[in-house]
Amino acid sequence: MTTSIWFWVAFHIGVFIAIVVDLAQFKLRDRELSLRAAARRSAIWIILSLLFNVVVWKVRGPEHALDFLTGYLIEYSLSVDNIFVFVVIFSYFRVPPIPQHRVLVWGILGALVMRGIMISLGVALVSRFHFVLYIFGVFLIITAARMFLGKTNEKNLGESFLMRLCRKMIPVTQEFHGEHFKAKVDGRWMLTPLALTLVVIEFTDLIFAVDSIPAVFAITQDQFIVYTSNICAILGLRSLYFLVAKLIDRFIYLRTGLAVILAFVGLKMILADYFPISNWISLAVIVLVLAVTISASLVATHGKIIDKPAK
Repeated sequence: MTTSIWFWVAFHIGVFIAIVVDLAQFKLRDRELSLRAAARRSAIWIILSLLFNVVVWKVRGPEHALDFLTGYLIEYSLSVDNIFVFVVIFSYFRVPPIPQHRVLVWGILGALVMRGIMISLGVALVSRFHFVLYIFGVFLIITAARMFLGKTNEKNLGESFLMRLCRKMIPVTQEFHGEHFKAKVDGRWMLTPLALTLVVIEFTDLIFAVDSIPAVFAITQDQFIVYTSNICAILGLRSLYFLVAKLIDRFIYLRTGLAVILAFVGLKMILADYFPISNWISLAVIVLVLAVTISASLVATHGKIIDKPAK
């Protein structure tokens, strides 16, 4: 089913307005988000995505609405794994809380562009070569196994190829200069550690997109649904980061749950032609796995984290 160009335009206008309003509100706040504020903003992004899901239901029908909801939930849950790595990156560069907001804003804007390109290429590839779905499925199962065994993101960030390349090719200041990405030192323009952090964040999101985008192809190959579910999940990533970052020590079983979801989606993709699994079942499995792993994590770590409210 072809999506009207006006639906595409309306979606991007809505995204632009939501981003502008969110940035304006944060600019007025001008302080670190508390756990409660981060939870409230995350809830707002989820509600906006669900409202758009209703619009998809009205315009495209219940089947596409289910595809969007399932794809959105997959992307949103897998974005938590991004956050675990973002916490490590910000800690490594010792980025203060306020500048973290600016890095995430630009990181998310860059991710919107990169994922749009990757999804367009992915849809074209899958529509022309159906067997690519099997390759995606196997890739997701391998990724799930590595995640389950704890073999992902374990490499020392300082020893990574990207960091060595950046240090060699890019002049970087020793200290932060507020929220600026560049600064003039001794008459020479140089990038700040904040800019280097942004480069690493963008590269990391690109790597994660290679995992998460194929996962949605197990649900649908409709470019509009794959794209919008991805974008809606990414838009809420900044608020979700400040929520999960404060609770990261409590989500001890969440990565196991994400590994189970990736493995399930990979199997669904491989078996689609022989043993199709409905998206209703997929949605139920994803919700159940997340509910069990999050609940078990919170119970096992009860009382560990106490949020410090913002003044």
